[in-house]
Amino acid sequence: MEKDSYSFILMGVSSTGKSTIGAEVARRLGIKFIDGDDLHPKCNILKMKQGIPLDDESRLPWLERISDAAFSLAQKTETGIIVCSALKRKYRDLIRSGNENVRFIFLSGDFELILARMKLRQGHFMKTEMLRSQFATLEMPQQDETDVISVNIDCTFEELVERVIQTIHTSFPH
Repeated sequence: MEKDSYSFILMGVSSTGKSTIGAEVARRLGIKFIDGDDLHPKCNILKMKQGIPLDDESRLPWLERISDAAFSLAQKTETGIIVCSALKRKYRDLIRSGNENVRFIFLSGDFELILARMKLRQGHFMKTEMLRSQFATLEMPQQDETDVISVNIDCTFEELVERVIQTIHTSFPH
């Protein structure tokens, strides 16, 4: 695998802007974009549409698909952004396993800011009441997770896109 082939996992709770920001950053950098929501198995999508939070067992096939997508990018020596909440350390560890060029960009913000943004969204299967469940599940990245950089989302869309691009260029040079 070439050194400059990376999979950037854009992570965080729902409504931090992962998909929108990820797509725009990928467009501007000319790299591949994969929305992890598209990799959920049918049974997970149906659960979430009913407002049922996913448990670890439900998430496992999805996380394996995320990991496989990162592996595929590396095998093709492509760089890309993959959107995945990656809320727990063990989820991030599963994605890392066998994927040495995976890097995580954690879109972070407080509950009130993210709740306000969630209420503005249209056509997304995540229910507002599930945000508390996501925050309860979130295990903040630890210092030994040196492949995770946190980016605060308390800014405009354009500023956040620039922050993520800058993070990619300065923290994970390729």
